[in-house]
Amino acid sequence: MTFSNDKPIYIQMADRLMDEILSGKYKDDDRIPSVREYSVLLEVNTNTAVKAYEQLAREEIIYNKRGLGYFVTKGAKKQILKARKQEFMKERLPELFRQMRLLDISISDITAEWEKQ
Repeated sequence: MTFSNDKPIYIQMADRLMDEILSGKYKDDDRIPSVREYSVLLEVNTNTAVKAYEQLAREEIIYNKRGLGYFVTKGAKKQILKARKQEFMKERLPELFRQMRLLDISISDITAEWEKQ
């Protein structure tokens, strides 16, 4: 994984795990890779992976079964979707609209591009 400089690595790792939950790779009550497995996979320090998992556990996206590992919390996908939609609407959409106005891009232009996909 290539990390960017705009966010801490542990946050980017947590985002990646949430992306994997959203994509259906991990479903409710599925076991996710161990902290060690994930740190090796992404070539990061184990302590960084621990911080990512702790963050997700605090947000109740994953939970720990002592001795068995981490699992996806029931309803995590729905919770992630809700949070990401709110973030998109509050933080990304206003800037997108600003750029559209500056570039004279209409909603119908966007719709035409969307339909090409």
